[in-house]
Amino acid sequence: MSKQLYILRHAKSDWAADVPNDFQRPLSDRGIRNARKMGKWMAEQGLIPELVVSSPALRAWQTATLACNGLGINETRIVFDADLYLADLDALLRTINNFPDQAKSAMLVGHNPGLDQLVMFLANDDVPSSPDGKVMATATVAQFAIEGDWSSVVEGTAQLVQLYRAR
Repeated sequence: MSKQLYILRHAKSDWAADVPNDFQRPLSDRGIRNARKMGKWMAEQGLIPELVVSSPALRAWQTATLACNGLGINETRIVFDADLYLADLDALLRTINNFPDQAKSAMLVGHNPGLDQLVMFLANDDVPSSPDGKVMATATVAQFAIEGDWSSVVEGTAQLVQLYRAR
């Protein structure tokens, strides 16, 4: 049986928020609604990850927490990894490759452009773009079936099952 990888881009951030830096940028009201919507949708589809790893940036933290609330996952089970803040393809792959093999499903919550690169890499560039040209628009989840162990995830070892956008 294949492992399931869910890649979730953080929901819409609030660019008008008065924050000292990008790391502390919160979700907008729409972002909060969409993060909740994604958790609820995933639960309805039976897409409940055993492991959740997220960027600790506020907008990703909020997205992971709100989505997990909808999934019935206690937020204390979320692993926050500083290496995921604005991570590139190599850092994202290292994170996936280090997932514990006993986890049959995992969700990675992060940022673009790294998530766009990751999804395109895993899907061999066969992914529909959103109207704004991004693969992973805000509050988008990509589901992949992974054959083999997490440590062996490389290009061509994953199959895109579906891509769902909150909007």
